[in-house]
Amino acid sequence: MRLSEHLSLAEVIISDTAKRNGISNIPTAEHLESLKILAEEIFEPIRIYFNVPIYISSGYRSLELNTFIHGSESSQHCRGEAIDIDMDGSDDGVTNVDVFYHIKDILSFDQLIWEGGTDISPDWVHVSYNPFKEQRNQILRMVKVNGKPIYSPYKSL
Repeated sequence: MRLSEHLSLAEVIISDTAKRNGISNIPTAEHLESLKILAEEIFEPIRIYFNVPIYISSGYRSLELNTFIHGSESSQHCRGEAIDIDMDGSDDGVTNVDVFYHIKDILSFDQLIWEGGTDISPDWVHVSYNPFKEQRNQILRMVKVNGKPIYSPYKSL
């Protein structure tokens, strides 16, 4: 099943952890609708702008999977509203930094997070879109302190 022209449902629900542990990661009908909107409002504009495949490192997470991995109880991944993009290691010439700034400067989003990494590049980019509310356009940076993620407002470098 396709969520948009360049994104399949299989790409956003794939989870090795779910497979290994026999956890269902199939979205509800409501979450599927949210994933379609996320694909159209966020994924497709990125894919079209860069004109290369966009790699999702984490997409939809069922509540059972999210609990298993100790994810945030308020994770937008569990509602089909968020994806994590990781372009590092791709041969397409597009980096996580490129994706982060394109989203920040061009798109309307609910939340954008520079996840880990360094001041030069995030390890991955988290982006969400809430189909039921006005987008907050909230930009954060996550760093790990003693193994725990700490979120703070993003400051341009």
